[in-house]
Amino acid sequence: MADKTLISEMGEWLVDQALGDPDIVAMFESVCLRLYAAGVPLARARVIWPTLHPLFQAETVLWKREDGATLSQFRHQAERGEEFLQAPVYYMMQNDIRMLRRRLEGPDKRLDFPILEELAAEGMTDYLTITTGTVADEVMNKHSFGVLVAWSSDRTGGFSEDDIAALQEIQRRFAIACKTAIQARIAGNIVETYLGNHAGHQVLDGAIRRGDGQATRAVVWYTDLFDATALADTMTPADYLSLLGDYYECTAGAVMDQGGEVLDFIGAGVLAVFPFETADERAAAAAAAAGALRKAEANRETKNAERAEHGRVAIRFGAGLNAGKVMFGNIGVENRLTFSVIGPTVNEVVRIEALTRGADVTALVTAEIAASEPDQWVTTGRHRLTGVAQEIELFAPKTAVAGRAAAQRAAKAKITVEPLN
Repeated sequence: MADKTLISEMGEWLVDQALGDPDIVAMFESVCLRLYAAGVPLARARVIWPTLHPLFQAETVLWKREDGATLSQFRHQAERGEEFLQAPVYYMMQNDIRMLRRRLEGPDKRLDFPILEELAAEGMTDYLTITTGTVADEVMNKHSFGVLVAWSSDRTGGFSEDDIAALQEIQRRFAIACKTAIQARIAGNIVETYLGNHAGHQVLDGAIRRGDGQATRAVVWYTDLFDATALADTMTPADYLSLLGDYYECTAGAVMDQGGEVLDFIGAGVLAVFPFETADERAAAAAAAAGALRKAEANRETKNAERAEHGRVAIRFGAGLNAGKVMFGNIGVENRLTFSVIGPTVNEVVRIEALTRGADVTALVTAEIAASEPDQWVTTGRHRLTGVAQEIELFAPKTAVAGRAAAQRAAKAKITVEPLN
């Protein structure tokens, strides 16, 4: 039988959690352990809630008495899978049921869902699912708030009526604390998705006024899709969006894989940074950006092979890398801001990328970048950038230059001279 004093104390503890900044995984694990200590015979519990995330529709924490708590995420799907359609939660949604109980042993045993057969095989004796906060059909709807908790017992006889009353009481308070934690997670998801990790956290920390920001140093990355305007004019919207998606996966995906931060998609351009402070960090940032460039080019080859199989246009892009001081912060008008980088270093990198078309290479970088891996780059000489007073030396990947030279030699070797008659 549940200890009512401990249950009451737990309710007060959950109020304190709701007023703080709770971690939902640690909080749910603590709830389960406290319930067990209070006499509720819990062996397993799962909480699920909707979220707002570009990849995930819902999140869940599974707690097992012997293993602790783990977080999982459910990806968006065009159609709900068979496993979900056969789950108690779907049945509750369809029938607007707030609480569902199934005995897993004895004469009242009822295993009418596949998960119940699994739980019975694991030694569970009782199963209780409660929804809190919304009607059941909205638990999986990202536009509403609610939690669903499935409680399982392995005690002979399962839950008592007092246990069920305690679970209902605690779940209501737990849902309130969950709302605080979940909304914080959703806010973090949104700002990281639209602003990036570093910029997003600056905004959440209060940098939300126009002009808020800081001067910093960074390797700035800029790529642009070749012939984007012509492609947009000649391709169907669906095909062009597919091309952009593949191109962004190649480039922005490589940046994030190497620890960089994508700040903006400017038409078909990708603007990203690898911030640094010390000289050692500068070398590491330059190496990371160069590594991202190689990965982007490898991604392009893989993706183009896939696209060729379906008769689709190949992805072609140029890249520029530069390093220097930037202003990292809010720009725009008072009611419509963006968090980005500005300054000469940014202006230069856009112009550096533009030179890749005339230089017949896919990437050009400044001396600061090339110095991090001198054996990987070869100079292309000094170049004049539009709007920049001084010429600047730029470097291309050694492999690209060597490949271009080999192609030129091969082309010359095919030239033959016919004898005069």
